[in-house]
Amino acid sequence: MPGTVLITGCNRGIGLEMTRQFSEDGWRVFATCRDKACAYELRALEQQYPQLEVHCLDVTDYRQMAQLAETLGDQPIDILVSNAGYYGPKGSLFGRVDRDEWRKVLEANTIAPYMLAETFCDNVARGERKVIAVLSSKVGSISDNSSGGGYIYRTSKTAVNQVVKSLSVDLRERGITVLALHPGWVQTDMGGPNALISAEESVAGLRKVMLGAGPEQSGHFINYDGTEIPW
Repeated sequence: MPGTVLITGCNRGIGLEMTRQFSEDGWRVFATCRDKACAYELRALEQQYPQLEVHCLDVTDYRQMAQLAETLGDQPIDILVSNAGYYGPKGSLFGRVDRDEWRKVLEANTIAPYMLAETFCDNVARGERKVIAVLSSKVGSISDNSSGGGYIYRTSKTAVNQVVKSLSVDLRERGITVLALHPGWVQTDMGGPNALISAEESVAGLRKVMLGAGPEQSGHFINYDGTEIPW
């Protein structure tokens, strides 16, 4: 049965496709982006689907996040998707790490997902499904790291995985399931044209995982195809 989902970072890529698929299936969707005026495809979806609402949100602006929470009020949210993120500079190799950019990436990819959960957990607790899903990445897996480098993005995703694990423990009594999800190597602006799967395939898999998730999956790191990824 359709429900209500809040998704961040919806102006392009995975967030845009997730907005489209949930809207197409009749869900009430709260989709956020930093600049609605420039989010042409997202605004087109808003015109197409009357149950879709687009809200401006920079996920590192916690005052703006609180204002959105005030706007939504007591609205139940079945699934909260922390999708917005920042890759930072490419080629973050040993000896060539930009510390200021590192702080920006950690803010967007690690702290902001925690703040999103803290801000909207009451809404999620009122929902039927009670799922918080954080888009992580396999490059954050310590077990999978055999190539080194990538200090900035890797550490932000490893850290957010720990956030997910702690949230799964702290929100258990409220019946909330918290997941870290790997979307695969996706053909988006970030993934590039040589990536292995389309945004449509990735999102279809991610939605299947989220819709099938329960307490037994909480605190786990799961691939878009449903398989578990080692921490």
